[in-house]
Amino acid sequence: MSMDIKEIQNLIKFVSKAGVNEVSIEQGDFKITIKTECGGMGSFEPMTVNTTQVVAQPTVQQVVAAQTQVAPQPVKEAAPVAADNNYITIKSPMIGTFYRRPSADKDPFVNVGDTISVGSVLCIVEAMKLFNEIESEVSGKIVKVLVDDTSPIEYDQPLFLVDPS
Repeated sequence: MSMDIKEIQNLIKFVSKAGVNEVSIEQGDFKITIKTECGGMGSFEPMTVNTTQVVAQPTVQQVVAAQTQVAPQPVKEAAPVAADNNYITIKSPMIGTFYRRPSADKDPFVNVGDTISVGSVLCIVEAMKLFNEIESEVSGKIVKVLVDDTSPIEYDQPLFLVDPS
């Protein structure tokens, strides 16, 4: 068993929402431990996540902030949502910093007018010093980039509008 970043984020959200202090999962060479320590009067101490394959250390405040914007059903990476004008909105799968290009001296992954397909890299979201390539789950044409390069973004924040026709 191994977990990708999205599965770990969902587990962190579940643990935080359930009010559990500690969860450990161990299977083969993969081990993950999530610990939360809640003090009095609703204050939160940092949540730590330790794994042998993936390391992420979001704070409870970040998870709670993400929960305030969670849709009724889990959102997959770049999950499309139909807009009133038949465009598909590609949303952020995590909290972090939005990057349109792989490095400062490179061209953006996508520009307005570009045609994309399923699996096309759209951007990078940096979360806790991990750089996560965000891939498209839809095909179409980029109509609008909704976030400025190097901007902080929230979980489920719209990033791109895509015309699927």
